[in-house]
Amino acid sequence: MENTTMNKEPVTGDMLIANIIKKYPDATFLLMNCGMGCVSCPASQMESLAEACAVHGLDAEEVARYLNVELGLIEI
Repeated sequence: MENTTMNKEPVTGDMLIANIIKKYPDATFLLMNCGMGCVSCPASQMESLAEACAVHGLDAEEVARYLNVELGLIEI
């Protein structure tokens, strides 16, 4: 049996927050856990994960890895 979750595109720093949430709705809660409480604000529609992380003082690579692990997109 093929694992369809592993066939999904992993989250990267250059992806827009809006696209991440659209593709992976559970990412909203995960991003909020990282300290990004404004994931629904209008700016997030045009802001990449890396840009949002910079604003919040977070490491984009660490946040992307956290999202990918929690969403089951990569194995650890």
